[in-house]
Amino acid sequence: MKMKNCEITVAKSAGFCFGVDRAVKMVYNELGRNTRVATLGPIIHNQAVVDDIKAKGARVVEDVDELLPEETVVIRSHGVGREVYEKIAEKGFRMLDATCPFVSKIHKIVSEKSKEGYLILIAGDVNHPEVQGIIGHCNQKFIVFKDKIELKHVFEKNPDFFEKKLAFVAQTTYNIIEWGECLKVIPKSCPDIVVFDTICSATDTRQSDAAELAKSSDVMLVIGGRHSSNTVKLFEVCSRYCTTYHIENTDELSSLKLPCAGRIGITAGASTPAYIIKEVKTTMTDNVNLTANQDEEIDFATALDQSFKKVYTGEKVKGIVVGIGNTEITVDLGTKYTGYVKLEDLTDDVTKKPADLVAVGDEIDLIVVKANDNEGTVALSKRRVDEQAGYDTVVKAKEEGTVLEGVVSRVVNKGVTLSYLGVRVFIPASQTGLPKNADLEQLAKQKVEFKIIEVDEGGKKRAVGSIKKVEDEKREAARNEFWDNAEIGKTYVGKVKSLTSFGAFVDLGGIDGMVHISELSWNRIKHPSEVVSIGDTLEVYIKELNREGNRISLGFKKAEDNPWAVFTSNYQVGDVVKATIVSITSFGAFARIIDGVDGLIHISQIADEKVENVSDYLAKGDVVDVKIKDINVEKQRISISMRDLIESEDNSEDEE
Repeated sequence: MKMKNCEITVAKSAGFCFGVDRAVKMVYNELGRNTRVATLGPIIHNQAVVDDIKAKGARVVEDVDELLPEETVVIRSHGVGREVYEKIAEKGFRMLDATCPFVSKIHKIVSEKSKEGYLILIAGDVNHPEVQGIIGHCNQKFIVFKDKIELKHVFEKNPDFFEKKLAFVAQTTYNIIEWGECLKVIPKSCPDIVVFDTICSATDTRQSDAAELAKSSDVMLVIGGRHSSNTVKLFEVCSRYCTTYHIENTDELSSLKLPCAGRIGITAGASTPAYIIKEVKTTMTDNVNLTANQDEEIDFATALDQSFKKVYTGEKVKGIVVGIGNTEITVDLGTKYTGYVKLEDLTDDVTKKPADLVAVGDEIDLIVVKANDNEGTVALSKRRVDEQAGYDTVVKAKEEGTVLEGVVSRVVNKGVTLSYLGVRVFIPASQTGLPKNADLEQLAKQKVEFKIIEVDEGGKKRAVGSIKKVEDEKREAARNEFWDNAEIGKTYVGKVKSLTSFGAFVDLGGIDGMVHISELSWNRIKHPSEVVSIGDTLEVYIKELNREGNRISLGFKKAEDNPWAVFTSNYQVGDVVKATIVSITSFGAFARIIDGVDGLIHISQIADEKVENVSDYLAKGDVVDVKIKDINVEKQRISISMRDLIESEDNSEDEE
């Protein structure tokens, strides 16, 4: 290939379209996360790209049955039929749907129209994967035609078609010129015929730009995969106006026998990366002397950008969720950009993951945070959109005194913050309901109820809330309800709130009552902590009420647990029992028969001889046999004797 004095021009809309760009990036993003990726068919019709993702670890499979465990399957931009989605779901594989939004639109159209009884007619290549996917969403009979000639034959063979409801769609990469010819064949007067313009706008633009460039060129080079439908269509379009060559890469340039040409045009299919276009242009430049645009450097990224709608910081856009990760989601904006929403721009709720908030296919409103034209990515925020709607709700909640609910997201200086419908709510430490100087970290990630007590009207969409106000109102309501229904003897279940040396305070549900230390146990205790701990749940009953003094005395001991009741039910005068010495006095010793019941061994009842010093015979902790001599239930006194047992033994020996 040796040419002199040539002008080389690259079409403005050459190269990757949005759908292809998004699909490729989805695969590379997953590979970058070390995900095991398998694409259902080649991700795009470009062997260089396919070889590269394979080299990075991706597999290409033709059927769902070929997938391996733990693999994430990527649906390529051409889309698939409904049954493929169902099969993936049935087998439980994780899926990323990279179907081009323009293709998804056709799926929706044919599905809805089929249900409405329309016969679907599809302009395209019946063997192309995109058309196969469209067919898979038709619920009734369909017909695929490749051009106006086949469409005429369809009508000629089926004259009754005009009496039916017909819906026409076209493959997104269908030849725009041929589509125009097909439209001439379709009757315009029949009310039961609907035609949908489904050719991708980028395809339309690319073909139009290529046609215009071909008209002013001597030779056109169309770069793209041999099996790329849109590249073949570009070749057909350009061939109408000048000599045209279809190549895949620079390797094929050397075999071309280009005629002497003063003007050479270059365009590329939607699956052709920008670097391949640049390589072809650079190689051509090295072999020709440019007579025009000699100093021009083609910025291919910019050229690609210009064929699609730009987005700007602060712009409000709509996006369709196409991928969900652990820390972000991917959205389709219908532009060249791949959109990302980080978790912190999705919600302020630290307990939520992206999958808890959105699903693939959801359409959401977003604000552009930052667009990166070089990388074709854009950072987006759903949270900022939610803020305005949430702000209106918050203002109304303040006016009406509504109780709201949210999760504390973080502890900050002098308080905590949370997000309610995208609005940042600050709760001062004094309004958290916690004691002064308490550790606020205990509220982190906790769900709380609060009221709005102040709203920032300066446009920052912030508010001040109070947990304490809600708790105070609940306590007041609980107090009123308690006093309206309380009566002596009524039983409640409450939690021990605090302990003092004289008793335990129990929360009865917004109002506290006190169990005196003497009411905590039938045994003698020195401190309530010997019986209960803070947080314990107790069943108590009301002993005394004083509404004016806001005092409630509670009982905890149960009559059936009274040691004296247990003792009198199981013991009587004359019984011989074992007892443990618990204390020594000058007049005798006290011995425990059962917990809570002690008997007195008088000094005269210790031995069968005169006892001068009790300690000479007994010590604390000794276990001795005693006989019950007397029981005074009223005074709760018991007399027991060791001497009676000694005398009984002596009498037995005498009888022998």
